[in-house]
Amino acid sequence: MSDDQRSARDVLEPTKGDPPGARRWADYLDWMRETIIAGVTGLDPQAQRRALVPSGWTPIELLSHVLHMEQRWFIWGFLGERVDDPWGDWTHPEPSDSEADARWVVADGVSAQELAERLRAIGARTRQVLAEYPPGAVARPGGRFLDDPPTLEWICFHVLAEYARHAGHLDIVVELHGSRQETPGSMDFAVTGDHPIPRTGGGGQWRDD
Repeated sequence: MSDDQRSARDVLEPTKGDPPGARRWADYLDWMRETIIAGVTGLDPQAQRRALVPSGWTPIELLSHVLHMEQRWFIWGFLGERVDDPWGDWTHPEPSDSEADARWVVADGVSAQELAERLRAIGARTRQVLAEYPPGAVARPGGRFLDDPPTLEWICFHVLAEYARHAGHLDIVVELHGSRQETPGSMDFAVTGDHPIPRTGGGGQWRDD
């Protein structure tokens, strides 16, 4: 019996035989993006805004976070474009400031579906970037990075790791909400030794990207 026969593969996962390169990166990022969207929008609106873990984040806040996170790396970071409110997923414009006591936030009037549409639009920009620039291209200075800018390939690795961690976090919260609905990518990622380090303040949320 093959490994694929022992456990069902997610139909949205990129195939094993695709060639390496930018399109494969784009496909994997699409997969992770849709995994997060499906997990959050599969919950009812009350559950989307209910925190069930000690760090205090809610599913809709996680969706907002990955939206801003991808924008910060590919649009503000790599392209060097100006973006409105790049840290809009946080309560403070400098969330890395230890004195800020920052946490994730989503305004009451914002729906998960609105955030999902915004995330897909950012994903389309990411695919465009990956189609137009080689993996070794260096991020433009003057946007997010004033010095030591990363390469596009480094950003891809970093963002995919962010998505994988948060997909695992979301799996746990969906299970705690009592949902048994299958979501793309469900149970493919677990919280292991590489999970984000909780903050000591601000509800215990993470100092990540």
